[in-house]
Amino acid sequence: MRRALFPGSFDPLTLGHFDIIQRGVTLFDELVIAIGINADKKYMFSLDERVKFIKEAFKDEPKIKVTTYQGMTIDFCKKIDANFILRGLRNPADFEFEKAIAHTNRKLSEIETVFLLTSSGKSFISSSIVRDVIRNGGDYTGLVPETVVVKK
Repeated sequence: MRRALFPGSFDPLTLGHFDIIQRGVTLFDELVIAIGINADKKYMFSLDERVKFIKEAFKDEPKIKVTTYQGMTIDFCKKIDANFILRGLRNPADFEFEKAIAHTNRKLSEIETVFLLTSSGKSFISSSIVRDVIRNGGDYTGLVPETVVVKK
């Protein structure tokens, strides 16, 4: 079984994440989307909301599982028997940051990191930008899957 972990805070899930997940699921037998829990971080959306956004977005894809985890990502990979970590890259800065993490993970384990470039039309989208648009009352509907849009 080729199982990959796609870790992140997903606060919220964006169309960039969605793009990587849709393309990544074709590469593996199972893709586990894992929301990391960091007690020191302030989130806009609750953990339950973030899980719901992702589960709803991929409810028709049996190869996708959604879970949460704490601690080191490579330890969680070992726990669920995932041999790959999937990461999306939007720009050169992402690559430099993710490369350092991937090298460290490889040094500490046998887990390989697989990078996918975000599609060009979505490479500008980040969760922090989406949160800023939401905080300021802007229209964020073109930046996130429908499952994230809060109905009023």
